[in-house]
Amino acid sequence: MDIVLSTADITTVATDAIVNAAHHALRGGGGVDGAIHRAGGPAILAECIERYPHGVRTGEAGWTTAGNLPAQYVIHVVGPNYTAGQQDPALLESGYRNALRIADELGVRRITLPAVSAGIYGWPKQSAADIAVRTLLGTATGVAEATFCLVEPRLYKAFTEALDNEKRDDR
Repeated sequence: MDIVLSTADITTVATDAIVNAAHHALRGGGGVDGAIHRAGGPAILAECIERYPHGVRTGEAGWTTAGNLPAQYVIHVVGPNYTAGQQDPALLESGYRNALRIADELGVRRITLPAVSAGIYGWPKQSAADIAVRTLLGTATGVAEATFCLVEPRLYKAFTEALDNEKRDDR
């Protein structure tokens, strides 16, 4: 899998599937979640309510249409809320693995992702980047390209370091 780093707005990137850093209720919210729901329109929320009336658990994922977004699907990942005490890295890893599992079920080849849990959920940036990169590169998948949209400079730097570390470890 190729991993690409971008500073683009995740709601503007043409892709097969966009990963949403979602609240467990899957009803929209702030940050990336709110931006995806606003840009995608009401079809995303309607499908979230219909398919996931009780939401999904932390570390799990679900999928919906992408509505008006330049993608076919939105894969809603519920990352752990670090500031609320959900600090087990396995939960964050699970979210990324479940996103890839769903992507494979849907036949997705190109996926666009945020830094799950590294925004308002407070996961330390370098740790979030390391977990994301290691999990994506270490999970068997049919996804050929993963683009991380990282508008915050400190996150972009953390992901650059995580990719560099993985390349060094592969030598």
